Amino acid sequence: MWIKNLRYASLVVGVSNFLLVVLGGVLVLVTAPRCGRADVFIYLFIPASAAVRLAAMYKIGIAQEATATTIVGLPAADDDGLLRHKRRVTYKRWLWWTRFALMMTVLQFLGAAYLIFDFVRYVSYGETSRDCVLGTVSNSEQWKLHTMVSFVTVACFVALFQCFAGSDVYRWRSFYMTQDKAWKAHYREVFDHGIREALCCLGRVKYLSALDEDEVHSVAQLLGDLVAYRASGTGHLELLAGLALLQRHSQTSRPPEDMLEAPEERFAQAATFHQFAEAAYTGPLLDFGRNPFIFPCAWLYRQGILTPWSRNRRPMLQGDNWLRGHAAAYLKYVKLPAEALRRGRVCQAKREAAYFIVVLHHVNTVVIAVRGTETPEDLLTDGLCRECTLSEEDLEGLLNNDHIHPDIRRQLHSSSPHYGHSGIVEAARDLFSQVDGNLGDPGSATGSTGFLSSLLGPGCECDGYKLCIVGHSLGGAIASLLGIRV
Repeated sequence: MWIKNLRYASLVVGVSNFLLVVLGGVLVLVTAPRCGRADVFIYLFIPASAAVRLAAMYKIGIAQEATATTIVGLPAADDDGLLRHKRRVTYKRWLWWTRFALMMTVLQFLGAAYLIFDFVRYVSYGETSRDCVLGTVSNSEQWKLHTMVSFVTVACFVALFQCFAGSDVYRWRSFYMTQDKAWKAHYREVFDHGIREALCCLGRVKYLSALDEDEVHSVAQLLGDLVAYRASGTGHLELLAGLALLQRHSQTSRPPEDMLEAPEERFAQAATFHQFAEAAYTGPLLDFGRNPFIFPCAWLYRQGILTPWSRNRRPMLQGDNWLRGHAAAYLKYVKLPAEALRRGRVCQAKREAAYFIVVLHHVNTVVIAVRGTETPEDLLTDGLCRECTLSEEDLEGLLNNDHIHPDIRRQLHSSSPHYGHSGIVEAARDLFSQVDGNLGDPGSATGSTGFLSSLLGPGCECDGYKLCIVGHSLGGAIASLLGIRV
């Protein structure tokens, strides 16, 4: 019964590795009496690697079956910490054996590459090389030469085929069938471990602690739910084809009648302030896009590493390095003096946004530039995309704005509740508390004591100035919600 659940690729890999063990054993027995240990080492190493790979496949099959049985038996284990821990332990055991099999595949690939090199070198020397094994086989009976050719062929085939066959022994569908909850639980574990390992590679080792209800777990749950279409037997390419057809049918050739065209001066203003949104990428991402080959030098130059004596003249931003390099990078890109940059944050946590506040006296404008996706924390904010209800405070700028038509405000009230991307909404709320929250003395009689109020309030330095909030990608979405609120 278990043979029916095997993948065809697993059968090919298993038979090929077994054949490699047999052929390698025959060659070692034939050549060992005449050749030294160093000569027959590669012919002993490759069959030994194949034997270990077969043992790893056996352990992978056991671990995979245990993982699938646990997931099928506990499809709704997300509400129980002990059951979720049991599922995670079995999954990790399967994952460990797949990594071990991957390591053996790499060793087999290196062995096959060396075998080809040795064979080509022997032929190029006109079969006069000092290689003992090849010389012994070529000068012996015909069947020994055929065994050698078969061994080299199978070794190269196994090394290449295993690179594309994957490590799974059984077909997951043989365990899960069309159980929607089982597929969701399986892919949640897949994405949870994958995201944590990717974040670890990006320097965020703390996420390997595998907390139960952290942001990585939430993102993995969402992605697991998205790919649960596998339960119906739908493949990835079929889903993409369906989405493409849906997009084609949903396209309209005529714009809606109530859609208004933005005036040209708005486009000109957007082009003018676009550089402030672009400059918010003070990490190496912007320089990599502009200078793929010399971006480390360009980024270090923007960070002000060549002018460390000007460090004290640069503004101190929250989370900046000792050189205050992110402030230097921003100012250098927009070509502004240090006193123009009033406040900012460059090293933020998840569901928070990096931002810069700049005062432009020559155009009577205060600019808030919100950075887009650049750090692993930004990726987590992107991934937290479950719906979130917008409160009246989030829509305060629309509901209480006298410049908006009353019919639009009534429509906003009547169509509530309104929803948004949870990661972006929470990041916008945090940013509002940063730039215009009640940061001063709660008992002050002057009302709001936020940073923007201290700049744009009556009698303040920027009284009467315009406020421009810009951003790109994730920063543009956060800037939009912040603009609606203020």
